Amino acid sequence: MSTTTSDYRAARDLLLALRGDRDAAVRDFAWPNLRGPWNWASDWFDVIARGTDKPALIIVEEDGSRTERSFDQLAVESDQVAEWLAGHGVGKGDSVIVMLGNQVELWSVMLGVMKRGAVIMPTTTALGPADLRDRLDRGAVKVVVCNPADTAKFDGIDGDYLRVSVGEVSGWENLCTAYEQAAEPAAHPGTVPTDRLLLYFTSGTTSRPKLVEHTQQSYPLGHMSTMYWLGLRPGDVHLNISSPGWAKHAWSLFFAPWIAEATIFVYNYSRFDPAALLEQLRTEHVTSFCAPPTVWRMLINADLSGGPGNLREVIGAGEPLNPEIIAQVQKHWGLTLRDGYGQTETTAQIGNTPGSVVKPGSMGRPLPGMPVVLVDPLSNEPTTGEGEICLALEDRPLGLMTGYQGDELRNSAAMAGGYYHTGDIAAMDADGYITYVGRTDDVFKASDYKISPFELESMLIEHPAVAEAAVVPAPDPVRLAVPKAYVVLVAGHEPTRETALSIMTYCREHLAPFQRIRRLEFSDLPKTVSGKIRRVELRQREEDAATAIDGEWREEMFPELKA
Repeated sequence: MSTTTSDYRAARDLLLALRGDRDAAVRDFAWPNLRGPWNWASDWFDVIARGTDKPALIIVEEDGSRTERSFDQLAVESDQVAEWLAGHGVGKGDSVIVMLGNQVELWSVMLGVMKRGAVIMPTTTALGPADLRDRLDRGAVKVVVCNPADTAKFDGIDGDYLRVSVGEVSGWENLCTAYEQAAEPAAHPGTVPTDRLLLYFTSGTTSRPKLVEHTQQSYPLGHMSTMYWLGLRPGDVHLNISSPGWAKHAWSLFFAPWIAEATIFVYNYSRFDPAALLEQLRTEHVTSFCAPPTVWRMLINADLSGGPGNLREVIGAGEPLNPEIIAQVQKHWGLTLRDGYGQTETTAQIGNTPGSVVKPGSMGRPLPGMPVVLVDPLSNEPTTGEGEICLALEDRPLGLMTGYQGDELRNSAAMAGGYYHTGDIAAMDADGYITYVGRTDDVFKASDYKISPFELESMLIEHPAVAEAAVVPAPDPVRLAVPKAYVVLVAGHEPTRETALSIMTYCREHLAPFQRIRRLEFSDLPKTVSGKIRRVELRQREEDAATAIDGEWREEMFPELKA
């Protein structure tokens, strides 16, 4: 084992030892100073994988069929991929689009690309030709790897790039032949910690997607903070609900579990079925489970009476957790659902960690190695009240991107004044717990009062008829703007006057007068392909509407509310 690997393991082991003592972990943890050549696939994964028969990856399909790979098998298969790519001229620094589903090839290809010293561009299969052309151009792509069903999306996209299919397709190289050849353990590619490793396109909730650059250390080492937040241990079976192509998939279905030497478990389904997922959790002895709030909302509306099985850790991610969800999971399973916060640009920054007191509605406290501060947007000075979530660059955390590739204007704004600016507003209490308020462009004023959409949305989903909600400002001649809720109903509830009245009455009983929902519309919520609500579309719809929108319920339509 190299000195670099020993330092990496020592830092990891410290976090494992201090798993239940967040204060000590924050105090004692320091990012290891990786020196000389460093490649996570060669210097960490292969070290823990060679000769290890323990399952590294288990994939179960809807029909019950399963695919399983041990750590050793994945080390060998990624060697085969690396050698095959070398034979096709793929080398250090080449950008490779990996557009695969949750299939075993996704993991062996990512490891194999890393072993070549090439750059991975994880890409969702949901994209169409226009988005793919943008990624090919801006990412200077040299290789595309996808399934046969997706090859047609590239038919009209010219360019000097290697086309690789997981299966036989005319005009494409067949990756399956890689697994038929013998391969020696891949030689170290000679990468160093600061070399590029990952290029991620953000999901673009408010603007054109940004191209985020990560290095051989920023995600592979930085995700120790994510491992600590998730509470993973060696031997755990970890299930995470997220789609390939997005950063959270790499967070919880690649780096964090394997840093901890845990098993990654994947359940593939065509349509989400809470009962089927709960059955898999129990029969596969899953010990830790992470899912976005949307999935948790569906689960708490299902039958949780069967218990949590072997679950020890339950985590929400992707968007802030509403207190009602936390309360329901605690009631039915006796487990504390823990929230956290991070971005594509970073690893986990803030979290409710195992063993810590959870304050409902709070994302938790800064994680080990993450110098989180709240900064006043006007003065750019740290504040103890409400401010923008930032990372201090004086002690730059390794889990931070190098920057947005090819966009110096955005880089300058993001790193201004000695801080990395997340664009998210939060409030910190006297105990250091941080509560999400909203994106800088989501928070709005009504009658000169500041409105946090998240706070109102959390209250709305406490109503038994509301499955999801998004709150945006609606123009008003008197108040400048009033809160309007777009609501998705729980199955069995109808979008009637009675339902609207019930929800608005509930709002009056549980919110201050300036926060009350004064307009309501039953509607599906526009989302990015990664599942985040695009409030920008709803805000634009309100701004474009000259008069009342068809199907909209307004406060003045209910005389009962004035009684």
